[in-house]
Amino acid sequence: MASEREQPIQQSESLFVNARRLLAIESSCDETAAAVISEQGDVLSNVIASQFELHQEFGGVVPEIASRAHVARILPTIRTALAESNTKVTELAAVAVTSEPGLVGSLLVGLTAAKTIALSLGVPLVTVNHVDAHIFACGIGKETSIFPCVGFVVSGGHTNLYDCRSATDFSLIGSTTDDAVGEAFDKVARILGLPYPGGPSIEQAARSGDPRVWQMPRPMLKKPGLEFSFSGLKTAALYAARGVPGPDQLTTTPPERVADLAASFQEAAVDVLTVKARRALDKTGHPRLCVGGGVAANQRLRQSLAAMCCEARVELCIADMEYCTDNAAMAAIAWEHLSDGNIAQLDADVLPGLIRHGALQKS
Repeated sequence: MASEREQPIQQSESLFVNARRLLAIESSCDETAAAVISEQGDVLSNVIASQFELHQEFGGVVPEIASRAHVARILPTIRTALAESNTKVTELAAVAVTSEPGLVGSLLVGLTAAKTIALSLGVPLVTVNHVDAHIFACGIGKETSIFPCVGFVVSGGHTNLYDCRSATDFSLIGSTTDDAVGEAFDKVARILGLPYPGGPSIEQAARSGDPRVWQMPRPMLKKPGLEFSFSGLKTAALYAARGVPGPDQLTTTPPERVADLAASFQEAAVDVLTVKARRALDKTGHPRLCVGGGVAANQRLRQSLAAMCCEARVELCIADMEYCTDNAAMAAIAWEHLSDGNIAQLDADVLPGLIRHGALQKS
């Protein structure tokens, strides 16, 4: 009997025979994901195979482990997405795949699968920028367009602000000079002895803490512009938790400090993100702020951004919780590229680097 990986993709009866459908594949980091999306933007399936258990003991994503896991999980994930959406492979009008940015080995697994399917079916291949897709995810399920807007991606790998004039016209206007905010959450969680992933762990610990106990810095706020820096905040959290380097520095954080430090660190990070987002809104004059990425799930950040947008009299659009973390449904942006005739060639390659949208525009 053939193994799960050797079985052919099963075809099933469609519920929406007249709707054109797109298969989307996401494998930029440690989530193997596939989705089927109609041309009208309806998410017919959204399947994610998490690698959480593989990376937990390391406190972060190990690229080689991630790549191998993608190889094992990519076809079963695609099969499940097709089955859950009652989609025959012959009904697919195109195949979309994340090609940038991300881990090079992980990206190559998804791109290879997408190329193979597109070639075998004779349908267009569309490559998608992962960061663009996080912003586009803010509009999933909405009846009106979210554009123009300030796009704000806050995740483990990115802290980027964009001037988004349309779904296919983004310009980078601000980014981090060192750690991404999600990376800082993960590193501080390790300092505090909290489990991976750090974002949810710090948020939970902060609920019983006092953010006023520890005076944390707000990096880059006194400088004009839209750049971020979180390495100094991370170092300040380390010194508060264990003392300055030297023979008296602690090797672990005293338990009685954890909750207050988590709250103090979180409040500082949220303050920086909120102020910079307001500056971007003032700079562009756009009527809405669209926020995506894993850190967008943080409730304190959502509260702070909501208050700021209310004061600024602009609309706040934050991706639904299921679309904040990495998923394939957000590659619905591929329909916009197809409409503009942006079709990839079969010799398309991955671009693992973090910045695609030209030189950073200084504020």
